[in-house]
Amino acid sequence: MSRNKGRVGDLTQKPEDTNPPPQVLQQQENSGFSFVVPTEFVDLPSQGRFYPEGHPLHNQESIEIKQMTAKEEDMLTSRTLLKKGIALDRVVQSLIVDKTINTDTMLIGDKNALIIATRVSGYGNEYNTRVTCPACAVTEEYSFDLNDSTIYRGEDINVLDVRDNGDGTFDAVLPRLQTNVTFRLLVGGDEKRLLNNKATRNKALEKTITTQLSNILVAVNGDDSRETLQYFIDNMPSMDSRHLRACYRAAAPNINLTQTYACEECGHEQEMEVPLNADFFWPDR
Repeated sequence: MSRNKGRVGDLTQKPEDTNPPPQVLQQQENSGFSFVVPTEFVDLPSQGRFYPEGHPLHNQESIEIKQMTAKEEDMLTSRTLLKKGIALDRVVQSLIVDKTINTDTMLIGDKNALIIATRVSGYGNEYNTRVTCPACAVTEEYSFDLNDSTIYRGEDINVLDVRDNGDGTFDAVLPRLQTNVTFRLLVGGDEKRLLNNKATRNKALEKTITTQLSNILVAVNGDDSRETLQYFIDNMPSMDSRHLRACYRAAAPNINLTQTYACEECGHEQEMEVPLNADFFWPDR
């Protein structure tokens, strides 16, 4: 829902003729034109359910953001911000109307909803990018409609017998060890740390799965000590590790960007997650 669509001109002094003296033009320039930047409300996949009391998004079903302007485009093209990997974070933070909200404390799915809404309002819902066909390996330009994205609110947790504890954590029983584990949903700050760790760590020493598990695992059979959690993660059977990650995906509200891809070369069709490549926010470069 958009609002503030109008704009207001404020000319504090009008010239008496068509050629006012230069100082009047300067005065008009300094005091003159202003308008209200349009805003819109974005539905949060979480509906505010998993934020603690006192958080500005607690029980909030939507969030208000401004539409992207040239100032945000400067952020997207800033070499400094791009090198640090924080350009997109800065843009999203800049667009949130309520400045008490920090993207580092937002659930990742809610933050993703803002990113999609920002892209649509800034450059439109049509997203053209290059896709490689899984069947014939031909790479072609393909168009996705971002308005076809859907919201997933965590409805599938019952399928995996995941229990919502009502405080932002969830319980699940692992199939092999029959151990009860408690896990939490990741927020923007967690995602940032995971990406930074991946960027700085030697590729041969990457521990992507165990690092993710160490960030989401809260307790094992009620024991929340750091030593117990780390030992459990390092020695967890693969079946249980996969099940825990599946439970996390089932519990985490998010934007579903899966759409049907049809190859123009061979006619192959399949469901594909929309690839968020570099041209997602730079469609004309």
